[in-house]
Amino acid sequence: MPDRINRKIVLASRPEGAPQSSNFRLEESPAPQPREGEVLLRTLWLSLDPYMRGRMSAARSYAKPVEVGEPMVGGTVNEVADSRHPGFKPGDIVLGYCGWQDYAVSNGAGLRKLDPSRAPVSTALGVLGMPGMTAYVGLLTIGQPKPGETVAVAAATGPVGSMVGQIAKLKGSRAVGIAGGSDKCRYLIDELGFDAAIDHRSANFAEELRKACPSGIDVYFENVGGAVWDAVFPLLNDFARVPVCGLIAQYNMTELPAGPDRTPQLFRQVLSKRLTIRGFIVWDFADQAEAFERDVSTWLRQGKIKYKEDVVEGLENAPQAFLGLLQGKNFGKLLVRVSKS
Repeated sequence: MPDRINRKIVLASRPEGAPQSSNFRLEESPAPQPREGEVLLRTLWLSLDPYMRGRMSAARSYAKPVEVGEPMVGGTVNEVADSRHPGFKPGDIVLGYCGWQDYAVSNGAGLRKLDPSRAPVSTALGVLGMPGMTAYVGLLTIGQPKPGETVAVAAATGPVGSMVGQIAKLKGSRAVGIAGGSDKCRYLIDELGFDAAIDHRSANFAEELRKACPSGIDVYFENVGGAVWDAVFPLLNDFARVPVCGLIAQYNMTELPAGPDRTPQLFRQVLSKRLTIRGFIVWDFADQAEAFERDVSTWLRQGKIKYKEDVVEGLENAPQAFLGLLQGKNFGKLLVRVSKS
C-alpha cells in the first residue's frame, strides 16, 4: 500500500477581529495508522459553519477552542480507508467530526454509518445534518409557529435559515426571509416559497421589512444580530418568540459597539411585550434527533423541502471559503469536497 499523506489545515494564530488567511496554515505529514479497535478515515466532505469562528478564539464559550497548531474542527463525511474495528469495514461511509484534514483515526465513538442509496451523503452535513436539525428544534421547540403567524429569519438562504422558512410554511405560517442580494431574495420566493424576502443591504431595509410584516413578527429566528436585529426588534409582537441560534454579524467584534447602552430598552420591551428570547445549541435537543430525521426525510421525499449546496473543491481552499462564509458570500450550505469516493 502506498504511503498516505495527510494534509491538514491548522490554526496558525488567533485572529484579532476578522480572521485572515494568515491565521491558517496547511501542513503535511504521514497519515496516522489505526491500532486494534480503530479505523482510518479518509475525508470526502468537510462542512464549513459559522460556529468555527468561535473555536478560533480563546474566549470562554460552550465548547473548547481549537489550540494553536491543531487542525481546525468540523463535521465530515468520511470513507473507511482501513479498519481494525469489528463494526466497520473498508468502504463504509460514515458521518464524523474529523476536522480540516484528509485522514483521521477513530475508535468508532460518535461515528454513524450513512447509506448512499438513501440520500446524497453530503446531506448528512446539511439538510439532514446539524444545520437542518438546528432549524427543526429551534423553530418548533422554541419558536412554536402557529398557522397565520409571521415567522422572520435572517441569513435565510443558508442551510439553517432556508429550513426555518420552509418548515414555517409547512406549519401554516407566513415566512419572511432576510438575505444579502437580489439573487438570494429571488431564490427564497421563487424556489423555496417564502412569502417575502428582504435584502438587508438595501438603504431602506428597515422600512421594507416593516412593509413585509404588516401584522408584525411573531417568531424571529436569529442568526445574525447587528443591524438586522435593530430592524426586527420594533416589529416583534406581544408574546413573540426569538430562538437565538447565531450572531454572525458580531463574531469579529473586538469591543462594544459605539452608542448608548440599549439594555434598558431591550428589557423594557421584553417585559411589556412578554417576549421569549432563548439562546440554544442544537445538541440541547439531542433527544429529538429521531423525530428530526423522520420528519425531514419524509418532507424531502415528498418534495416539500428543498436545499442548495455551495461546493468548494479542495481542502486547500477551505480557509478562503470560510472567510467568505463570514462575509455572507456563500449561497446555500457551504461544503468542501476534499476527495472523491
